[in-house]
Amino acid sequence: MKKRVRDVPIYVWVRPDELEAIRERMAQAGIRNLSAYIRKMALTGYVLNVDLSPVQELVSLQRRCSNNLNQVAIQANTYGGIYPEEIKALQKDYADLWGPLSDLLENLSAIVKL
Repeated sequence: MKKRVRDVPIYVWVRPDELEAIRERMAQAGIRNLSAYIRKMALTGYVLNVDLSPVQELVSLQRRCSNNLNQVAIQANTYGGIYPEEIKALQKDYADLWGPLSDLLENLSAIVKL
């Protein structure tokens, strides 16, 4: 049997209303493991909950760009050429991707500096 990395138990007694409050804060932080939440709070004093909806939006845009690029590559390999309009559309899609990505990276770097 594999030996535990954390082999020292800590027992904490709480009232039912305190347990409910802890579980609510765990849900807000997006953590489902009570031990992980208690350990994180005890060691660092805070849990950082980051809204990743801009990242999901960028991933969606990146998928569309990749799909468009694949379609252009298939057309170039099948028919031997592509239209300049298709290249301009790809360039626009990638430009649209890099603007929000730069903003997101700036926001993340500001959070890391905190």
